[in-house]
Amino acid sequence: MTDFTTITACGESCVECEKKKDGRCPGCIEADGRVPEWADSGRCKVHACTRDHQVQFCGLCPEFPCKNLTSMIFWNPDITSRMTALRDEYRKV
Repeated sequence: MTDFTTITACGESCVECEKKKDGRCPGCIEADGRVPEWADSGRCKVHACTRDHQVQFCGLCPEFPCKNLTSMIFWNPDITSRMTALRDEYRKV
């Protein structure tokens, strides 16, 4: 079962991330989307979007799946199915 307190806006969990473990990154949730990975652009656009829509992660957004999803979360080619699975699991809790 997923611990949804650790799920970030983009559907990841920072818990096992080496950058967070060794202190190089505070984590998206803890830093409100302002992490070293996004230092050049400020706040993570995915994180900002979910906060604007008042949801924890994209799959919970009333606009899901939006036209921006795959371009904003470009590193995960299966993001729509990942978010759908997370949303479905979240709704069962």
